[in-house]
Amino acid sequence: MWFKWLPWKYVFRKLALYHGFADPVQIMSHIRRFSHPSEVHEPIELLRAGMVFHARGLINGRVIQHNMDWIWPYWINRQFNPQCQAFIPGAVSFSHVNLSGRNWTAVGVPDFANYPIVDPRGLVTPFWDSWSIDAWILSDKGDLYVPAQMQDVEQYAETGDGFVIVTKTGNKDFLLESKTDADCIDGKYICRTKYVFKTNFSGQFILSLRPYNPEGVSFIHEVEFDSKENKWKVDKKYELYLSNPPNRHIVSDYNSGDVSLKLRTNEKVSDKIICNVGMATTAAIYDIKPETEYKIQTVIGLDGKKVKSPEMYFGVGTSSQIWKQSLDDYCKLNLSWDNFQYIYNAAVRSVILHSPGAAYPGPFTYKRFWFRDACFIVSALLSCGLISRAEKVIKGFFARQKPLGYFHSQEGEWDSNGQVLWAINKFCRLTATKPKESWIQPIIKGAKWIIHKRTPSNLNTPYAGLLPSGFSAEHLGPSDFYYWDDFWAVAGLFSAAQMLKETKYSSDAEEFKKQAQDMMLSIDRSLNMCKQRIGRPAMPASPNRRLDSGAIGSLAACYPVQDFHPSDERLLDTINYLMENCIINDCFYHEISHSGINPYLTLHLAQALMRTGDGRFANLINGVAGFASATGQWPEASNPRIGTGCMGDGQHIWACAEWIIMMIDSFVYEQNGSLIIGKGIIKDWLKEGNNISIGPVWTSYGQIVVTLNRNHEKIVVNWQGKWFGLQPKIQIELPGFDKISAQSGKTSVEIEVGK
Repeated sequence: MWFKWLPWKYVFRKLALYHGFADPVQIMSHIRRFSHPSEVHEPIELLRAGMVFHARGLINGRVIQHNMDWIWPYWINRQFNPQCQAFIPGAVSFSHVNLSGRNWTAVGVPDFANYPIVDPRGLVTPFWDSWSIDAWILSDKGDLYVPAQMQDVEQYAETGDGFVIVTKTGNKDFLLESKTDADCIDGKYICRTKYVFKTNFSGQFILSLRPYNPEGVSFIHEVEFDSKENKWKVDKKYELYLSNPPNRHIVSDYNSGDVSLKLRTNEKVSDKIICNVGMATTAAIYDIKPETEYKIQTVIGLDGKKVKSPEMYFGVGTSSQIWKQSLDDYCKLNLSWDNFQYIYNAAVRSVILHSPGAAYPGPFTYKRFWFRDACFIVSALLSCGLISRAEKVIKGFFARQKPLGYFHSQEGEWDSNGQVLWAINKFCRLTATKPKESWIQPIIKGAKWIIHKRTPSNLNTPYAGLLPSGFSAEHLGPSDFYYWDDFWAVAGLFSAAQMLKETKYSSDAEEFKKQAQDMMLSIDRSLNMCKQRIGRPAMPASPNRRLDSGAIGSLAACYPVQDFHPSDERLLDTINYLMENCIINDCFYHEISHSGINPYLTLHLAQALMRTGDGRFANLINGVAGFASATGQWPEASNPRIGTGCMGDGQHIWACAEWIIMMIDSFVYEQNGSLIIGKGIIKDWLKEGNNISIGPVWTSYGQIVVTLNRNHEKIVVNWQGKWFGLQPKIQIELPGFDKISAQSGKTSVEIEVGK
């Protein structure tokens, strides 16, 4: 305990000044003056992640720029190429990190939390933050064909019997195809890549172990090739099997350069390499003849279990059955418009894959837990009928709750309690059940934490009665009194009240409802002060901010929590500000932190537009679809000029969840005790003869399947419900047509086009 009493600030200041450095204590003090005083200046979890991220960048800076004759990943070939639009000058950058090509896609097996990733050129990284496997073709004339260095590459996801990433590279002289997936064979999880290739020349096919991944350098210190078992053993830990024995095997260390530099020489065959720098490379070389199709597979175990009989792992396992079971009775979309259906199918599989118990917002950079992302993922799982999977994620929430009720994933972020209570309530509503007995006390403690966390309501300040200053949602800016937190807190209190009102804890329910109403009054007072200060009703990110892109957080009042009515002038003016100032290429550009196109926040804005009856929502949905990768994924943010990832995980699962919800809500969503059908249907979806549908969608009233069909001059809207009780009120609100209130008992309406 004596350790913390040492005068560390004094020691650090003296050491820094003695060695000629600026005073670090003074610098930190000045940095924190840009934030409002907060219990937690920066969440330790984010500081730790940032340190790891930039440590990699420092290593990249020591290796890449003076070894450009190596074969590097696709993003490096672009970001370090001055003739490419993705070029970023390194100059005196503190670290060299991937800011131009943060795109990748995970494969896996449902309920198994290890995710191999594949980059846009087929580079396979089998483990979290590990080395990778690449494949090239060398012609007899010495031409080396490397997918990472080629432009004409096709990639897509196969979603039929699982989730397979297919990458095709070729020209008039050759075709190289790889298919990467994960499987479960005899209880062992494996990552498998199948290579199929054919050339019109003699040459060589090369499989190479690479000491990097889509983030940059990832060390390989030792590799040994076992010719008897036809496998690589990497760092005495990982075993990667080849289906066919190579004709020869060569290796290289850092001082000798990349193994690719030795392919055209008579390099001595070697089965082992040790590199103290950690940049060992190897090549398994196969001789090939023209006009002959070859098939070679690589397989590596993902769970650390010893492979007893390698041959069997080149066969077919049970992953297709596991996928089929995981997709049983999910909400299916039938929409033959652009790539919407393809993205939806990929998104559903992505949220399934990344919710093995906990919910992860990404397979790589973001493979850690946030309540914020998890609650949006749970919401998508619930709406599309994956109820048991959502319940499993919710059950994991309670172990993360602190004794005083705080649902903690990152210290100093105050939105989590409201989000958890809202998500649990959605589960109860959509399943027509009361909260489980074991959930009651966590719900009560979570709601009471919100109440106790509020600042006093009687202060003469714009943040009286709100939650305290916090580092919330990361992307809104420095610590402040964010309305995002407050709207979630109100939703959480109302949710707790709704769940408990018909239980023996009804008195708690009344108190939570009363506190929610009081907090809404505090928000109203604060927003009125903002209106006087900025001269318009639009809602900034906090009471202390002017309008900027952070105002996107205040749209939570409309979507998803519905604290405000869609006609509220504060909501409408916020939407107009964002549409007039923050839209690039029909997507929301977030200037704070992300400095890129943000898909999931664009869809938040699209949801708000749709619910307020503003037809501009269609442009945003189309814009987000246009930024999807070839595998139907998005990074957290994309460069608005070149469209590739610049921020966050290269496969952002929150964005996948938002696409699922956007597609469902376009057909049907709940508002003010009614089901609203068709309010997000884009007119181009309903061409002559088109039949579009979605369902079963889970709602508070039961499950519903919605179908729309256009024949000649009529649009037929049909719905079939499996209700918990009587059919709810149903409103048909197709854009461009009059609203229709469905008569009780009816299951369809006809709308005449042009009238």
